[in-house]
Amino acid sequence: MTEEESFLRVATYVEDQIGFATSHYNDSYLKRRLSSRMRRTGAADYDEYLDILKDDGDEPKELLDALSINVTGFFRNPDVWEGIRSVLRDLSAEQDRVHVWSAACADGREPYSLAMLALDDPRVDAEKFHIYGTDINDEALRTAQEGVYRSTRTVDIEDQLGFLSNFHAYVDKQENRFEVTDRVKRKVTFAKHDLINDRAKSGFDLVICRNLFIYIDNEYKQPILETIARSLRPDGYLVIGKAETIPPQLKSAFSVLDGRLRIYQRE
Repeated sequence: MTEEESFLRVATYVEDQIGFATSHYNDSYLKRRLSSRMRRTGAADYDEYLDILKDDGDEPKELLDALSINVTGFFRNPDVWEGIRSVLRDLSAEQDRVHVWSAACADGREPYSLAMLALDDPRVDAEKFHIYGTDINDEALRTAQEGVYRSTRTVDIEDQLGFLSNFHAYVDKQENRFEVTDRVKRKVTFAKHDLINDRAKSGFDLVICRNLFIYIDNEYKQPILETIARSLRPDGYLVIGKAETIPPQLKSAFSVLDGRLRIYQRE
């Protein structure tokens, strides 16, 4: 059996028995994450790792955590957040209630950034806003609900929070520990949701889904974006990653608000 065939055996097992949709992701991404777990478990090749997956009760969970995309930060790409600030201001002026979905939110820093920006900007009525953060990774969601982040794991947290006028109003800092205040936590609800397999949400004024599609095979980008499009009200806003694009088949569903920042509006 070739190495590629062994890889496909592992990927098929993970999809069929563990429930992670490997067929939707780029092979290069899957191989990087599998290689990381193989090094940690001491597996010499894919076949040996498959035996570990079948026999070790803890390894499927460890692999799921590794496969879940969790690269994140507060106010990642500040120029995009200036664009999001403008969207929040417009929604605040236009709507009595504003519902925002941070999809594939990893450990919660993106939805908390949204909540803090709404509270921090004098031209935004934060009382109108509620943010919904979702991810497929249980461990990431537990971190998100706790709202505690440590600079021993992410060294530039304080620099990230410098986007705000005074982050101490929203985050309690004690040495290397940063905890989001209850005032911010009350604006965010977290839940598990799989963009690939779960149903669309509905009635959102803004959906942010950044830096997921660069890992997804092209044929599956469209159905995921269709799910997101159905979740937006007419004229609702969508923000995707700066390196991502909307497939040609879906371009008629969105108008471009800012092409450089990848901010769109639902037609």
